[in-house]
Amino acid sequence: VQLQASGGGLVQPGGSLRLSCATSTSGVTLDRYSIGWFRQAPGKEGEGVSGITATHGRTYYADSVKGRFTISRDNDNNMVYLQMNSLKPEDTAVYYCATSVLKGLLRLWADDEYDYWGQGTQVTVSS
Repeated sequence: VQLQASGGGLVQPGGSLRLSCATSTSGVTLDRYSIGWFRQAPGKEGEGVSGITATHGRTYYADSVKGRFTISRDNDNNMVYLQMNSLKPEDTAVYYCATSVLKGLLRLWADDEYDYWGQGTQVTVSS
């Protein structure tokens, strides 16, 4: 499964961005996979930011983004989004989306549960 994350950019503190995760692999529908969003900032450990299961659409948010980020599916367009509001400088990182074949994945925050990863998209929050 080939994934592409997009939508990153430079934004001022307090601003918003919407990241998109898509697949270019024919025949793959993202609604059959649990999807996770992760980020990696220079000099910091990677962090599982958010995730959504294929079954029941259960979601996960890291404490650092809870209340500011929202993950959602657009099954008509075979996309998964991460809406990021009230962005802070500490949100600056490369963001990645990943898929897991486990439809009811419990550990949505755990990178070792995911099978396929897309290339990252840079998010920079700075004035």
